[in-house]
Amino acid sequence: NQISAKATVSVSIKHYQKSNTFSYHINGKEKPIKFSEVEEALQSILQEEDDPTFSIYADKTVPIENVVDLMNIAKRNKYKVILATSPE
Repeated sequence: NQISAKATVSVSIKHYQKSNTFSYHINGKEKPIKFSEVEEALQSILQEEDDPTFSIYADKTVPIENVVDLMNIAKRNKYKVILATSPE
């Protein structure tokens, strides 16, 4: 199902295939943060929101486990999450 919630925050996952590493970026910032810092960053940004929502941007090379890890952060904190996909 699609929801019409408006995300106030975006989390992008970049996959570097040659080294098989990942970086996480909040709100399109160029400087990445570690996955272990993502939850705290989201809590800080979303704490005053009435309807805390964030969107996840991941290209098709990112394993689903990385996306699920972000979705689990949303579940723990009772955030809504939008999985952004590229239009076909």
